[in-house]
Amino acid sequence: MYTASVNKSTFEVVSEESLLINGDVMNWDVIKISEGYFHILLNKRSYVVEVLNADPKAKSFSFKINGRVYEVTLKDKFDLLLEKMGMNSGVAGKVNNIKAPMPGLIIDMRVKEGDHVKAGDPLLILEAMKMENIIKAPGDSVVKSLKVKKGDSVEKNQVLIEF
Repeated sequence: MYTASVNKSTFEVVSEESLLINGDVMNWDVIKISEGYFHILLNKRSYVVEVLNADPKAKSFSFKINGRVYEVTLKDKFDLLLEKMGMNSGVAGKVNNIKAPMPGLIIDMRVKEGDHVKAGDPLLILEAMKMENIIKAPGDSVVKSLKVKKGDSVEKNQVLIEF
């Protein structure tokens, strides 16, 4: 499941056997015309789509559909969980530290003190409930100190890294 924000409107998107948008089944035919260009037939209407920008890492896309530009950002279930816990990028303007979003075990450290990190860089891997969670940098910064090391057990909201 995803949420898709399209020009400031938000939709719930579920992709299984068919695509569901806000609970409505989308029956469409998509044909690739050339690199970055597609033709879509949806509900007996024709659309010409040009991919203007695609940043899969940031889950941000820009499309021109029948001459109109649409900015699309996606959030998967992990983005929505982080947002619910208050760790979304919208509140990450200036972060002084990273806290554990849940109790778990530090299974890998990807940074050391003094490292310069950019937004989205992996900092560490936290194993919780048999799942590996990559904790990423919320913004560009310098690692001031590490409060944990590989093999440490941590509690929810425990400070892991200071910037």
